Amino acid sequence: MSTLPVLPKKPLPAGQPREWYEAHNRRLKAMRIAIALLDTGVYTAAQARNHTIRATAHRIGVHPPSPTTCRLVRSLLP
Repeated sequence: MSTLPVLPKKPLPAGQPREWYEAHNRRLKAMRIAIALLDTGVYTAAQARNHTIRATAHRIGVHPPSPTTCRLVRSLLP
């Protein structure tokens, strides 16, 4: 994996419904996993099976994604 500078975290906006926060965090998690998949040579959605996505998440230290998050990861890949 490449080493990139860590960006400072910003607080999330207050007053949003719980569903907004869940969707926001799901998108962030999916983006992290998609980037890690691209770094490992998985370039298409057809190559990204649930097992591959979950193994990548484990490798980068992210909790195992749900099937919904796995679908979102595949939608981010070309």
